[in-house]
Amino acid sequence: MKSLFAAALVLAAPVAAAEVTASGPDHYVLKHEAVSDLAPEALWKKLIRPETWWHPDHTYSGDAANLELDAAAGGLWREVWEGGSVSHGQVLLAKPGEQLRLDAPFGPLQEMGVAVVWTITLSAEGAGTKVVFDEVASGSSASGLDAIAPAVDFVKSEAIARLTASPE
Repeated sequence: MKSLFAAALVLAAPVAAAEVTASGPDHYVLKHEAVSDLAPEALWKKLIRPETWWHPDHTYSGDAANLELDAAAGGLWREVWEGGSVSHGQVLLAKPGEQLRLDAPFGPLQEMGVAVVWTITLSAEGAGTKVVFDEVASGSSASGLDAIAPAVDFVKSEAIARLTASPE
């Protein structure tokens, strides 16, 4: 039942655009846009609590409740569970209600030695908020980032849909 509800939530979220805008063996660039009914301040509060919107399938522990984010420069997006922990990213820029930028080589990108900068921008749109995810990854030509870009695009498409979904 829980996964059925989550799937409905993702399908109901209004994703305006999601795409791999450029890719090659040594890089990829992603852009995702969506609009939420939440005002920028409320969406910021949701954004900095990834345990409320990040999909548990994309965690090491299988439980998004183990995620936490210290939304200040130098702070970590990390996951801590019995028997382990991982830093998913480090905050490079935090402008509450406006922008969050992370050095964020999530998942397999860490072990590949890939540099990833993920910028999340919030701006008022009517009574709600436009959310833009911009992600740039770079590595060696042996990284094969053009092959992994569609999978990362899927994860970030799912993430923006869950972030911008209206609370029930």
